[in-house]
Amino acid sequence: MTDSTAESETFAPPEEFVAAANVKADEYERADADYLSFWAEQSRDLVDWNEDFGEVLDWTNPPFAKWFIGGRINVAYNCLDRHVIAGNGERIAINFEGEPGDSRSFTYAELLAEVSKAANTLADLGIKAGDRVAIYLPMIPEAMISMLACARLGAAHSVVFGGFSADALRSRIIDAEARVVITADGSYRRAKATSLKPAVDDALSHGDTPVETVLVVRRTGQDVEMVESRDQWWHETVETASPVHECEFFDSENPLFILYTSGTTGKPKGILHTSGGYLTQVLYSMKAVFDIKPESDVFWCTADVGWVTGHSYVTYGPLAAGATQIVYEGTPDTPHQGRWWEIIEKYKATILYAAPTAIRTCMKWGEEIPAKYDLSSLRLLGSVGEPINPEAWRWYHRVIGGERCPIVDTWWQTETGSHMIAPLPGVMSTKPGSSQRPIPGISVDVVDDEGNSPAGPEGGLLVIRQPWPSMLRGIWKDPERFKETYWSRFENTYFAGDGARRDEDGDIWFLGRVDDVMNVSGHRLSTAEIESSLVAHPYVAEAAVVGAADDTSGQAVVAFVIVGNDVEDSPEISEELRQHVGKDIGPIAKPKKVHVVSELPKTRSGKIMRRLLKDVAEHRKVGDSSTLADSSVMDLIEESVAKN
Repeated sequence: MTDSTAESETFAPPEEFVAAANVKADEYERADADYLSFWAEQSRDLVDWNEDFGEVLDWTNPPFAKWFIGGRINVAYNCLDRHVIAGNGERIAINFEGEPGDSRSFTYAELLAEVSKAANTLADLGIKAGDRVAIYLPMIPEAMISMLACARLGAAHSVVFGGFSADALRSRIIDAEARVVITADGSYRRAKATSLKPAVDDALSHGDTPVETVLVVRRTGQDVEMVESRDQWWHETVETASPVHECEFFDSENPLFILYTSGTTGKPKGILHTSGGYLTQVLYSMKAVFDIKPESDVFWCTADVGWVTGHSYVTYGPLAAGATQIVYEGTPDTPHQGRWWEIIEKYKATILYAAPTAIRTCMKWGEEIPAKYDLSSLRLLGSVGEPINPEAWRWYHRVIGGERCPIVDTWWQTETGSHMIAPLPGVMSTKPGSSQRPIPGISVDVVDDEGNSPAGPEGGLLVIRQPWPSMLRGIWKDPERFKETYWSRFENTYFAGDGARRDEDGDIWFLGRVDDVMNVSGHRLSTAEIESSLVAHPYVAEAAVVGAADDTSGQAVVAFVIVGNDVEDSPEISEELRQHVGKDIGPIAKPKKVHVVSELPKTRSGKIMRRLLKDVAEHRKVGDSSTLADSSVMDLIEESVAKN
């Protein structure tokens, strides 16, 4: 086992954290006793229903679930109106920090007014319940305002990440049949003004989309072409609209959003989420996993709204919980490498939720950088996006959390909608690198290839045994693909596509995506485990591992590593790292090649694009890199590999 101390090493939460925790240990027992009654209780407690639901779950036509049947709800009302009505209108909802240093704050009353203006504008454009709106915006408040305005009208939004190409945007607009696109002139990224509007113009230039109107937010002030009769400025429409809007209430299964994810066929999958069940579980995770105290917490999820984390833990979760949150437009190193810690000090953030890749990048820069800032306001840390290796977990705990902040390592997916597996911070001692247990009301298992439970100690496939409130309701316009992709391997059981194993305590350790589990000479090896071993070596700041086709062993382990600033690249380093992995895990896991590179290919959400590294390792033409934060990274990697 990589980092063999991790399984036995535990970190107990501070006594005062336990005493004040929202959720106690008996929550698991109550949920296990009757999970449908448990979710009904949570929904009625956390969500404001305009009309109460009758039946909790309709599972008569699996895998198509319906939750909280007969209930009527407005998601935007739950995020805004109810807090104002309760007398919390003057509480700060969003503290926005722009990359150039500009800032804006919105109270709940002010945010309600802005969302009402946007809803009135969309209604004037003919948008109504059942329609779709595409949102192609940077990480600015207008992104959340647009999403909430759609929810207020009962129209589904499709947020397209601002780094996607015109072709990617076009395909999503066509599939969702969006009638309106909301975009901006541009955004700020790494101290430069980048453009967005031209990509929209390009996407719509073929004349084959149903788009009638493009709303354009002025962010950078750069010149843009406005198409007459189609394009309208946000400041000339939304900002002049009425700040009063009477919301309607919709069925619990009314579509809330479509979010497209990459598919193995090349055609993006439109993941559909609806309203009542999604909001229930997102709110429960805010309460149970993040232990949210809306009257005192300042919550910061660093994700972009273009990803599901930005939907659930930027727009909907924190606002529905009535909390104050931070929204940041830029990168962690602009204008300097202490930017994140500067923001935490400025706004006195209490909860930080970030990706392991970002944490490892900060490790590489050195702990003397966060040491310059006062991080004493933090009380809880979170990790999201991929398994966090124990070394990064310990650094996060020690350097950022001051050894006083529990860490919630969360596992979930675009498809699950919200947290599924995570330690409850006031209930259990945490382990570096493990997400540990499913949250109350969720049933998961680790099975072998035949579906037998439990799989052996070497691990197997993670499955979800029963429906959950925030589950995807399908793939937009493609029910057969929904069944084939997620439900065909095991009957009435959701297969997550991830490999996992349980330790002797029953805690879950993720091995990465099943397609990231290599078969080397008949042995199943996890990329995550080998990466964790590499990062545990003092030379290595970050690592990514892929399995490359090999005539002898079927697949060979190929590693790409970033070394620390004080380490000089040499053939001896590569060999030392190979031997280190062989000693740590076993000779079978020893990489055939270790390439030292200056950077790894990452999306703006921080995920490493291993398929591009596999292209390099197998000497193929590198595939589509349009989702990368910086596509020039692939040129640098190819140059480094060519020298080896």
